[in-house]
Amino acid sequence: MPSKKVTQTEQISTTDAASKAVSARSRKRKADVAIHLQDPDEAVAEMTRKKPCASQACWNPDTGYTSPCRRIPTPDEVEEPVAVGSVGFAQYTSEKMFVTPTRSTPLPALCWASKDDVWNNLLKKDKIYLRDMRVMQRHPNLQPKMREILLDWLMEVCEVYKLHRETFHLGQDYFDRFMSTQENVLKMTLQLIGISCLFIAAKMEEIYPPKVHQFAYVTDGACLEDDILNMEIIIMKELNWSLSPLTPVAWLNIYMQMAYLKEDAEVLMAQYPQATFVQIAELLDLCILDVKSLEFSYGLLAASALFHFSSLELVIKVSGLKWCDLGECVKWMVPFAMSIREAGSSTLKTFKGIEADDMHNIQTHVSYLDLLVSLFCSLNMLHPNLLTIHTKWYLKLELAFPKLSMLKLVWF
Repeated sequence: MPSKKVTQTEQISTTDAASKAVSARSRKRKADVAIHLQDPDEAVAEMTRKKPCASQACWNPDTGYTSPCRRIPTPDEVEEPVAVGSVGFAQYTSEKMFVTPTRSTPLPALCWASKDDVWNNLLKKDKIYLRDMRVMQRHPNLQPKMREILLDWLMEVCEVYKLHRETFHLGQDYFDRFMSTQENVLKMTLQLIGISCLFIAAKMEEIYPPKVHQFAYVTDGACLEDDILNMEIIIMKELNWSLSPLTPVAWLNIYMQMAYLKEDAEVLMAQYPQATFVQIAELLDLCILDVKSLEFSYGLLAASALFHFSSLELVIKVSGLKWCDLGECVKWMVPFAMSIREAGSSTLKTFKGIEADDMHNIQTHVSYLDLLVSLFCSLNMLHPNLLTIHTKWYLKLELAFPKLSMLKLVWF
């Protein structure tokens, strides 16, 4: 029978062994945790550190193994026999990938894509993103002048926050397409829809878009932050998340680039004069305020605006359009072009923090509503009742939208 002292010694040794095992397990558990909670800097250094590539056996078609470069068919597919070349790689029969555009492409030869394929994709944009020219008939409580005031105010918001022209035109496209999906929208909801569309457009286009509270601020309490966020979800669902149209200013950028492109210049780098671009962009901004602009495609609007500052030969060269395509839109745009010329071309504005080569891309606000009033005054000589109706609408809208004014904006 073992003595009591020996028994105690065995118990102590057993306890020590157990404690060592526990400490070993705890250290191992800590080591495992340390692996999962690795320092971010160490993880980045480890990923960027060059590691020797392990040698891999080269694939040989004579051994009977399947090529690792071949696509594995799904169970529903029937794999077609593919010929294997002498070098061991699969040989597939190629089909004609590019379709000839319906309009002749003005694009030069591109090193990164087929010019016909790129041009065809641009033309397809105008057919995919359709707008309803009778959108105002779906909303009996609204008048076309309400849309003019709202879009004019959105331009002013864009200038205050130094947003790009593309941002405004995206917001205008979202607004018009969303309104074509709705019925009987009330005029009290119009401002919320407009600022929400601009909020979405800023997140799509701007690198540093303004925050939602800044968009709510410019409404002077008419739209809360939660209202804008809720409306944002509704708009994107109604648009089916189709948020990438080719806007009129994007088409104008393409046409101007083709008009001033040099043979040794890069296609993606702007070569045209900024002042000329701003003048034509202002004509586009004024025309878009009119609801009749919904009858024409974006590419046609940009080409017609360029026509009033250039020649028909140049427009045909850079757009591929013919006079039979341009005629109606050009004639409709004549009064707007006359108003822009009578008012005089505005100088290129400078913005703090914006590079000089990007100044022309910032959306500016001109007194477009005053230009429309002068336009109606000119047309009133032919139609005496037109100005009276226009004045009545303007007075009613000032009472309906008391908070559309930007007078309470402050720079912060």
